[in-house]
Amino acid sequence: MEAGVRCKIGVLLAIFLISGSCNRQKQRRIAVIPKGTAHVFWQSVHAGAVAAGQAFHEAILWDGPPNETDYSRQLEIFDSMLNRHVDGIVVAAADRSTLDGSLDRAARESIPVVVFDSGVDSNNYVSFVATNNFAAGQMAARKLGELLKGKGSVAVIAHAPGSASTMDRERGFHDVMSKEFPGIQIVAEQYSMSDRAKGMSATENILTAHPNLDGLFASSEPSSVGAAQALKSRGLNGKIRFVAFDSSEGLVADLNAGVIDALVAQDPFKIGYEAVRAVTEKLDGKTPEKKIDLSAQVITKADLDKPEIKQLLHPDLAKYLGQ
Repeated sequence: MEAGVRCKIGVLLAIFLISGSCNRQKQRRIAVIPKGTAHVFWQSVHAGAVAAGQAFHEAILWDGPPNETDYSRQLEIFDSMLNRHVDGIVVAAADRSTLDGSLDRAARESIPVVVFDSGVDSNNYVSFVATNNFAAGQMAARKLGELLKGKGSVAVIAHAPGSASTMDRERGFHDVMSKEFPGIQIVAEQYSMSDRAKGMSATENILTAHPNLDGLFASSEPSSVGAAQALKSRGLNGKIRFVAFDSSEGLVADLNAGVIDALVAQDPFKIGYEAVRAVTEKLDGKTPEKKIDLSAQVITKADLDKPEIKQLLHPDLAKYLGQ
């Protein structure tokens, strides 16, 4: 009888261990919601998120609005992921306050959220993973100030109101210009609204109003592309010092051609990877850092042949996204 009981207990224990092992091996679903999906920056974020999903055995559900200023669509996607009862959410907030109510709901439902790239007003998130955008804006200002030898007039092609990441860049740029370069005056600032055509139009308006402009800073990829197009259309290549932000094949080509003097580049692949890592750690019962700062770097034409710069500017998207 005693032997029979021991046998039954052994069988039950084996079933329990097998069951537990199966549960641990089951993929958790991590929703990754970018500000938009159109620009190469977000494709690189997507690749980084997929790489982390593979490394940590998580299923990545990628979905975002096509346009970075479609705040209501991003909110709909976030809420739909809550309704699907995903295990965790990683989101780049298009607007710093729009998601606050949904972040509160996620906290009530014990669904951990990691915010990446652009911050929120709410404190209901596990970790914030992003480039130190204020410092990146300061880098841009110092580079442009150096290029202008501390004198002249400059303009800013900003991104969109409410976008915390780009607003931080713009604040950092203004901060350094006012404190370190008293001989440089910021004479104009207009938004691209995350649209290359509008960025081009904004730049052309500024160039018309300020024909003797010496320098230009654009705080995002669409703003940078639009500004570069405006300079090329007016034959101002190399005549106006231009520091751009983010990278794409076109922007790298413009850097190589001398339209752009310097790119302030983030590492979107790493941002996507670290954001998924942070939410995975939380799901595993760990406590990730509340804020994870990643550094940007200033890239000039002379840097383009460096292996580490090539890797940063040309991540292998096909390896992770099948493109």
